[in-house]
Amino acid sequence: MTTTTPYPPDPHAPHNELPGRIMAREMADQPAVLRRILSQGAPAIRRVALEIAARAPRFVLLTARGTSDHAALYAKYLLEIRLGLPCGLTSMSTTTAYGARPDLTDVLVITVSQSGGSPDLVASTRAAREAGAITLAVTNNPDSPLAAVSEYHLDIMAGPERALPATKTYTASLLALYLFVEGLRGGDRTPAMALPDLAEQLLARQDEVRTLAARYRFAERMVITSRGYGYPTAKEAALKLMETSYIPALAYSGADLLHGPLAMVDNVSPVIAVVTDGKGGEVLQPVLDRLRGRGADLVVIGARHQVEQASAGFVLPTEGVTEELQPILEILPLQLLAYEVTIARGQDPDAPRGLAKVTETR
Repeated sequence: MTTTTPYPPDPHAPHNELPGRIMAREMADQPAVLRRILSQGAPAIRRVALEIAARAPRFVLLTARGTSDHAALYAKYLLEIRLGLPCGLTSMSTTTAYGARPDLTDVLVITVSQSGGSPDLVASTRAAREAGAITLAVTNNPDSPLAAVSEYHLDIMAGPERALPATKTYTASLLALYLFVEGLRGGDRTPAMALPDLAEQLLARQDEVRTLAARYRFAERMVITSRGYGYPTAKEAALKLMETSYIPALAYSGADLLHGPLAMVDNVSPVIAVVTDGKGGEVLQPVLDRLRGRGADLVVIGARHQVEQASAGFVLPTEGVTEELQPILEILPLQLLAYEVTIARGQDPDAPRGLAKVTETR
């Protein structure tokens, strides 16, 4: 008989009786964090966006590691699609290890970091500012070294995050970056106002996720795929599964999946498809057809009509939610899935082996 930890667990229970209690509590915090950003953080984000917009950056470079890298990838889609600004993801070692000093005059460099403490992020941001860049730090710590070396700072206001797997800082980063891009283009927060309530509803559907988790307790590997705005979600979901349950989880753009990796898909290894309701989901359809043709154990996270065509899935409330905002909701059941699979495998998602909250790379 399989037992699972109640969600959210009793915060007063002894830690040794409730593995995963910290991660569970922080996942449950997310609706409140989203509300706080929208009500308290949005005006400051807009002010920074207006100042930077007045400087008319030529293009954007995004710098991050780990979970924050997936938030930066989301920002890349936003900036290129919503503003038409060319964007690139930086390779920090070109600056920190090789000493390259490109001319970054009038280039916006956005560095995303939960802690703002990783030395390579700080060093590369300092070098970018010295090279003429407009530097913006997006962190959960306004007193961090990264915030100090950056010209501008966005506080994602997630509060202390103690579990090693990042959950609430990820969704907070996404919302802060969305509001920043909307500020650059003269938009407002109105389309995002429904997110906290929708997030609360999704997190309450734990039993559905626990049923999905039973499929993956003994999985030897997983493939996660998406396209467009959903691709960062696929990458973040794979990271969450790997760092909590230790299951090798491979994330591919649907287009890349067809260029070779499709050969490893069979009817044993599960495939999770994040199907954003919009252009991204439309261009993912041929990939879903190929996966079904191979007899894949296909699980869909997306709109109801997409889930009904899969082996299993989780229905997202996409009606009235614009495509660019759906990633903030898409990741929630996948965070819960990583949590539930880890608990089912007898492990503690709060303390993945070999990891530290602040990763000090150089």
